[in-house]
Amino acid sequence: MKRFNTTTVCIPSRHYMVNIDERVREIKKLVRAGYYFTINRARQYGKTTTLNELKGALLGEYTVISLSFAGITNEGFETEKAFVRAFCRLFKKNAGLYKEMPEKIREEIDGYIRRTEGALTLDELFITLQEWCAISDKPLVLLIDEIDSAANNQVFLDFLALLRDGYISRDTDGLPAFQSVILAGVTDVKHMKSKIRNEAFSRENSPWNVAADFKIDMSLSQDGIKAMLDEYELDHHTGMDTSQIAAQIRAYTNGYPFLVSRICQLIDEELLPESWTANGVEEAVKALVNEKNTLFDSLMGKIRAYPRLRAQIKYLLFRGEAIEYLPDSDAQDQLMMYGFIVNEQNTVSIANRIFEMRLCRYFVGESEFARDMKREALKDKPEFIKGGALDVPLIMERFIESQRIIRDMDNDEAEKKFIEEEGRERFLTFLSPIINGVGTYSIEEQTANQGRMDVVIHYNGKRYIIELKIWHGDRYNQKGERQIMGYLEHFGLSQGYLLSFNFNKKKKPGLEIVHIGDKTIYEGIV
Repeated sequence: MKRFNTTTVCIPSRHYMVNIDERVREIKKLVRAGYYFTINRARQYGKTTTLNELKGALLGEYTVISLSFAGITNEGFETEKAFVRAFCRLFKKNAGLYKEMPEKIREEIDGYIRRTEGALTLDELFITLQEWCAISDKPLVLLIDEIDSAANNQVFLDFLALLRDGYISRDTDGLPAFQSVILAGVTDVKHMKSKIRNEAFSRENSPWNVAADFKIDMSLSQDGIKAMLDEYELDHHTGMDTSQIAAQIRAYTNGYPFLVSRICQLIDEELLPESWTANGVEEAVKALVNEKNTLFDSLMGKIRAYPRLRAQIKYLLFRGEAIEYLPDSDAQDQLMMYGFIVNEQNTVSIANRIFEMRLCRYFVGESEFARDMKREALKDKPEFIKGGALDVPLIMERFIESQRIIRDMDNDEAEKKFIEEEGRERFLTFLSPIINGVGTYSIEEQTANQGRMDVVIHYNGKRYIIELKIWHGDRYNQKGERQIMGYLEHFGLSQGYLLSFNFNKKKKPGLEIVHIGDKTIYEGIV
C-alpha cells in the first residue's frame, strides 16, 4: 500500500505524490535546447524527486550522468586532485552508469582514482569528459544534485568555469560537450562569484553566467493535490471531499511540496480515519506548526544565523505594509533563495501561511515584552473561553486596557514606535497563550497592505477574523469595515473584529459594536 513520504525521494509506485509529468516535460524542453541551468529551490521543495523523474524521462534518448555532491566530503573540495578523485569515485558508485561507460573512459576514470602521487588537475578530467562526449552514441546530460556542499569552495567554482568554457566552445567552435548540465540545490549558483583578488571585477563575473534562467513553477497546484487525494480516496474510501481538502491544503502551504505531504501524512498516520475533513486539516496544521522537523530546523537556523534576514522577516510579519520587490536587493534574494518569501505581482510576502504561523510564534516567543503580556493574558484566560469558543470582544477589551498603562502617549517618538512597530506584535503576544494548545492563528498576507493585516484564528473548529490596522482617519476605517465584511460574506460568518492602533490623542480607547446589515463588527481602538 502506498503512503505519504516526507523524507528522501518520492517514488510514484510507493508514495502518494502529485503528478509532475508536465514539469518534467517542460524541463526536458530545456535539455533538448541544449541549455545549462540550475534548479535552485528551498529545502525539501522536490528537487531530488524532480531530478529522479527527469532522469527516467531522459534515458533512451540521452546518456544521463546522475551524481550527488552529498557523496563528496569537505576534504574532497580542498584541492583539485582531491576533487577529481572524489568526482570519479561518484562514477564508480553509480554501478549502472560505470558499467555502460566506454572502456577507454572507464580506464581513465579508474586511473584518476588510483593516482596518489603527482599532480591531478581539472583539465585532465575535462579532457576525459570531452572524449566521452565525442565517442558516445547518445548526447550526454550531466545532473548534479546537492551542490550546496560545494558552493563555498574555489575548486567548485573552477569546475563551473570549465563547464562554462565547454558550453561556449560547443557553440562557437563545435567542440564536443555535454548536451545539457543541470545543477540542483538551494544555492543560486548562477550568481556565485569567483574568489579572485579584484572584488569589483568578481561582482560582475560569475563562473556560471552561461546558465539559462529556470522559471518552471515547482509548487504543487490545487488540481495536482486533488488528483493525489483522489488516488488516496480510491484506496481508502474515507468519504472526503477531495476538492475542498485540496483547496484548504493549498491555501495553507502555497503548494510547498514538503508541507503538502506532511499535512496529508499527519492526517493519514496520526489522526483518526474520519479526519479527512476541514477540521482534520486544521488539526494537522496545528500539529505541523508545533513540531520539530528538518525543514523548520533549516529555516530557523537561517533566521538565527543572519540578523539582516531576521529583521526583514519580522518587518514583513508585523508592519502590515506592502513591500516592493527589489530585483537588486541582496536581502530579498537571500530570503527567496531560502524559501522565506515569494514575489507576487512585484510585492514581497511570506511564502506560505505555515511559515507565517511558525515565524510569528518564534518572534512572539522571544518578544521583549512577552513575559508581561503573557502574564496579563493568562490571568484572564478562563474568562476568554466560554463553551469551547473564544470571547474575542473580551480579549480585545482586556488587551486595550492593558495598553493604556503601557503606552507613553506623552512621548511622540515612543508613541509612534508603539503604533508602527510594537502594536501588532503586542496583540499577537497577548493572544498566543490564550489559544495555545487548542488553536492556531495566521496572518493573511494578501491583505497586508495600506497599513492593514488580518489575523485569522482557528479555535475548536471555529474561525475568527480580526483586522489589525493603523488608524488613518474615518475614511480608512470605513474601508477596513468593507474589507472585513467581504471576509465575513466569504466565510459565512456573522461577526468580525477590527482593532485599530491610533496616534490621535483625542481618540478615546475602547470597544464599540457596529451593525452593518446582518453582520456585527466589534471595533476596538488602542
